[in-house]
Amino acid sequence: MSDFQLVCPCLFGLEGPLADELRKMGAENVAPQNGRVVFDGSDEMIARANICSRYAERVQILMATFPARSFEELFQGVRNLPWERWIGKTDAFPVNGSCLNSQLASVPDCQSIIKKAVVERLKSKYSVNWFEETGLPRKIHFLILKDMVSLMIDTSGPGLHKRGYRANATEAPIRETLAAAMVYFSRVRHDANFIDPFCGSGTLLIEAALTALNIAPGVSRRFDAEGWNTIDSGVWKKERERARSLEMHDTGFIAKGYDIDPAAVALAAENAQKAGVSGCVHVERRDIADFREEGDFGCVICNPPYGERLLDLRAAEEIYRTMGKVFVPRRGWSYSFITPDETFEKCFGRRAAKRRKLYNGMIRCQYYMYFKEKNEQEK
Repeated sequence: MSDFQLVCPCLFGLEGPLADELRKMGAENVAPQNGRVVFDGSDEMIARANICSRYAERVQILMATFPARSFEELFQGVRNLPWERWIGKTDAFPVNGSCLNSQLASVPDCQSIIKKAVVERLKSKYSVNWFEETGLPRKIHFLILKDMVSLMIDTSGPGLHKRGYRANATEAPIRETLAAAMVYFSRVRHDANFIDPFCGSGTLLIEAALTALNIAPGVSRRFDAEGWNTIDSGVWKKERERARSLEMHDTGFIAKGYDIDPAAVALAAENAQKAGVSGCVHVERRDIADFREEGDFGCVICNPPYGERLLDLRAAEEIYRTMGKVFVPRRGWSYSFITPDETFEKCFGRRAAKRRKLYNGMIRCQYYMYFKEKNEQEK
């Protein structure tokens, strides 16, 4: 049994997919909350969630959650926690965080008090008066929300959306974790005929391929906690081997990407190569007006250009009208689009069978999903 908890922050709207994913990984006592999912922890789960999660932004050790309305309550609450379990004599432990709707509203002051409280705790445990902080970082993150303090230690390092395949991107890329969730919501099959007609740098194509082939998104990158002496290095090796053993490379999955910009097409192909999925990802230059359905089934997902992003509003609405003409309702085919434009359905010409509120960074969007079977049932 584990005796600590982990928490995975995520984009708003992705709590359900993330909780489902963690349960499938074997996590216990999984509890979705606003913008994060809490679950029971172990060294294996730290490694597994970092390597395998498609929807989490990072994996953190949840030290505690407690109320604090004064700096004294904050100091005492922090000092009482077993920081020595994770932080050694020479380890660095920078502190950052945020305060929202709380009596303690000054982030710099809270940052200073938390740092001081951790130092006082470690001084009493290690019998030293000075910490060099020359070792590997144990980054402490705090969130004070409505007078409730959450304290975490980050295990990931760079955010988990940084898979490593997208060093360069087109002007308005979609976040990798959100792209993976769109694939989840649209139920892309392992043998899908997947199409992104506005592929840009290829993020949706690659995330769909990684999901279909069951390739763990973090299997080839490094994480901060890999250097910690508090976690057996063999755990990371074992979890990577486990992840690779679950890959499926003969599924029949095909991803096709189109874009009017030849530079985007070249970049998408390059990124697919970096991600190790170039064998099933094909990209070419093609205008949306030239889209044609090929085959008995297909799954179209895209992040079309919208007003204030790449085009003016009038040009974006014209693209939506063209999309409505070329994406014809047909059994065996589904179409899903993410956009913040509230006029999308009107311009597209049809109401979606299903809608989901999602966030692309801080931009509130709607995910419009069209399935012919569902539209028929609703009539």
